[in-house]
Parts: sequence; structure tokens; C-alpha cells
Amino acid sequence: MRAKAFATVALLSCLIGTSTAINAQRSGKVPRVGVIGGSISVSDMRAQTPYQHFIAGLRDLGYEEGRNIAFEFRSAEGHSERFPDIAAELVALKVDVILLAVCGPMLDAARQATSTIPLVVGACNDDMVETGIISSFAHPGGNVTGLSKMAPELTAKRLDILKEIVPAASRVAVLWDPGYSAFSVEWQVLRERAHVEGVTLQPVEARSPGEFDEAFSAMTRERADAVLTFSDTQTYGFASRIAELAAKSRLPMVSPFREITNAGGLMSYGPSIPGLVRRAAGYVDKFLKGANPADLPVEQPTKFEMAINLKTAKALGIEVPPQLIARADEVIE
Repeated sequence: MRAKAFATVALLSCLIGTSTAINAQRSGKVPRVGVIGGSISVSDMRAQTPYQHFIAGLRDLGYEEGRNIAFEFRSAEGHSERFPDIAAELVALKVDVILLAVCGPMLDAARQATSTIPLVVGACNDDMVETGIISSFAHPGGNVTGLSKMAPELTAKRLDILKEIVPAASRVAVLWDPGYSAFSVEWQVLRERAHVEGVTLQPVEARSPGEFDEAFSAMTRERADAVLTFSDTQTYGFASRIAELAAKSRLPMVSPFREITNAGGLMSYGPSIPGLVRRAAGYVDKFLKGANPADLPVEQPTKFEMAINLKTAKALGIEVPPQLIARADEVIE
């Protein structure tokens, strides 16, 4: 995987950020940051942990909402056709930077709306080079940069972990939202690993939260032994509902998000989403100081967290191998 160690935010950046904010205040111009989300309401966005981390990251750099920075939160609330209007609205408001939760339709709309306003992606799941979003991770070359959580091998790793916990699992459902991404690389890697493991995959689509119930009903009808989830905003935004349905269906579930495991899912493995989005604050700070997005490398995670919910394992009658528990970053008992 093309991985780069995350750069640390130096004390000097904090001091300069504070000075910049003071200068902006003196000039009468308060910088405005547009924030686009996809699946939940604006009020829920503001309360959601990743955005709280983003705001806290800016606070660490000397920015305080209502004093020297302003936010324009917008959400499509699960209706991707709204993204072009949302992006156009933020451009018309002349925001200084736009933070996008992920890649996919919201980024496509923002790129159509502006080629000059810096676009910061909080946690992109797509291959930004392969899809033509950027020229390279080191030199994006346009107005898009940010953080990538793309690691197709993690999808295969989650299947490996699932087989460690449930060795007899031979049919595994895969919950995914094709409206968010085609997940072409992830599907390729996962199918290759499933073939090696002797596992049959059952793709199950859910394009909106209203389709979750039918998705899990389809899993049980087709006698799935377990379920994997892909890394999309809908799954993350409705972690509790996903965990509840998996428990009701008595399906061991391995996901990319610790939040789902905390809500009752069996296990998760992947980068910290709040941690990624918090790092996006550093990009915003640099752009407010005049940095060129074409020159700021896209960062990729080097640390991945494993969480196991032993309460859920007990409810499912599963005994988690001790060696797996020893490797976990968090164990819920």
C-alpha cells in the first residue's frame, strides 16, 4: 500500500494559525469553511464525533467558532442528487475551504462546482489516483487533497479475522452501498481472498437506511453465516442500527468502524475515522494561510485499530480466540 506517515502539527503552526486568525479578524474578514456530509442531518453532523474532532483540531490551531472562523454545514441527508445544489450554494457563499466527509458523489459535485476553492477530503475510500481525482498522492495537482483511508487489503484482512472467529463460516454476506462507491478494488481483493478461503460471498445492497431491514432479511433468507460491511458513510452514520440488525439476525459482523463494534457489532478493523477527520483541520489551516492544494500531499493511515465486543460474542455463542483478543486495541466486556 502506498502509505505515508502522518506529519505532525508543529507548535509553530499553531502560533502562526493564531496570528493569521487575529489578522483576519482585524481586517474584518472571518474565514468560512463549508462542510458537506452525506447521510445524516446537519444537527447530527455537528454532534457526530468526527466533526467534533475536526472543530477541536482547528481550536488547537487557534480558531474559535464565532470569533475568528465560521462554518457552513450542509448535508444531503441520504439524497445524493442534492449534492450539486449544496456545492453550488457553498461556492456562491464564497467559502474559503470546503471539507467533504468522503469521496464519491459529494466530491464529484464539489469538483464540478469549483476548480479554485480548496477541497479537503476527510476520509476517502476510493483510489484517488486511479479515479483521476488527483495526479499523485505526493503532488495532487489540482484543488483536491486531504486524507485517504483506501486500503483494499483491509477488506481481505477482515475476512481473515472473521474466519479466525467463525472458522465454519462458508457463506458471508457483504453489506454495501453502490451509490457511495463501486468499491471495485475492494471487491477484487475480497473475491480473491474468498476463493482462497473457500467462502461464498453474498453481495447485499443498501442504498438508504430504509433498505437496511430488507438487506438483513435477505441475508437470513440466503442463510448467511456472517456479514462484512464496506467502508461507506451510510454504514458509519447508522452504526447503532446496523449493529442492532446484525444482533437481531444473529449474524457475526466484522466492519471497518470501531463505532459499530461499540454499538454491538462483533468486531472491527480499520483506521480511526475521527482521527483522520481531525487531521483535516491541519489542511484547512494551511489553506487559510494561502497554501496551494496542488502541492499538499494526500495522507494515508499507517495505524489500524482492532476492536472486539466480547458481550456480543457471548450472546452469539462464539468463543473468540485468545490470540485475537491479545492483538485487539479495545475489548468490550
